[in-house]
Formats: sequence, structure tokens, C-alpha cells
Amino acid sequence: MSADGRERVLRTALELFGRDGVTGTTLSALRAASGVSVGSFYHHFSGKEQVAEALFVECVAMYQDAFLAELKAHDSARAAVEGVVAFHVRWCREHRDRARFMFTERPAGSEALAERNRMFFREVRSWWRVQARHGALRDADGVTAFVLWLGPAQELCRLWLNGQSAEPGDEQVRELSEAAWRSVGRHDGD
Repeated sequence: MSADGRERVLRTALELFGRDGVTGTTLSALRAASGVSVGSFYHHFSGKEQVAEALFVECVAMYQDAFLAELKAHDSARAAVEGVVAFHVRWCREHRDRARFMFTERPAGSEALAERNRMFFREVRSWWRVQARHGALRDADGVTAFVLWLGPAQELCRLWLNGQSAEPGDEQVRELSEAAWRSVGRHDGD
């Protein structure tokens, strides 16, 4: 299977998994809809679960690369914290199918995902430590920091992508961005 064939399988998987879920999508339906032969499919993937893992890692990589670019685009901690919240919602809007897939499917035991996450979180923690050392951010462990920073925006996007709320509006994004800063930023008297 050429790289184009591999990409066709991944694009088709995003569509089918988004509609039917990984468990509801048969391997034969995935292969047929992507237009690749059985032999070509197995040249790159051992099965549907490997396709799901590759797609998930690809989605996470896109998100994390854009996240880091947004983080580095700001001169102040406040602008970065608020900018990343707005980025998160914007990314989910612009990549709705990928975001929905990331919220609903998660491969178990993916070494590729674990390695990708190690690199990403190492870079974010390094940025955070510098900001905390300079008194701009609270000194918090990584999990607490991420929950306070992005938890509400993630939940808002999850509700929207699952059809439980309207698409996030600009005012909601502003409110969540400001709330994130109030949660993680160092303020006078802290």
C-alpha cells in the first residue's frame, strides 16, 4: 500500500469510526470504503485496532503540535494561558471529527501515544516551571495544572461534540479563558 493508500485508510477510518465507533466498524467495511485490497491493507496495519491507534496518535500529534505553537506564540503567562484555552475550543471547532474521535476512543497500551505524550508534557512542564519560578503561575503538579487550565474547556467541547450542548460561543471562550487564568495564575496576595 502506498502512503496514499495508508492515508485513505486513515481518512476513511476517521469517517467510519466517527459514525459507528471503532467497535461498530467492521474491518471489511473499512477496507472496502477506503478502496484498498486486503493485501495492501495488511501491508501497513495488522487490524482495525492498529488503524484506530494510528489515527488517534495522528490526531493527538496534530493537536499537541498546534498547542505548543500557541503556547510559544505569547509573551506573557496570562496571554498564553488564555490563548491556549481559546486555541483548544478553536481546534475542536476546526477539527470536529478528529476532536470527537479523541474524546470517544482511546487506544489501550499504545507505546507510540505514550512516547508522544512524554515529549509533549515534558515541554509543557518545562514552560510551566519557568513561569512558576518567575511568579507568574502557581506551582502545581502537572495533572492539577492541566485540569484547572483546560478541564472546563475540554468538558464544554465534549458536551458540544456529543450533541449535549450548543457549539461554544465566543463569550463562553472568554469566560473560560479568564477563569483558567484566575485558577492557575499568581495574583497579588497569593
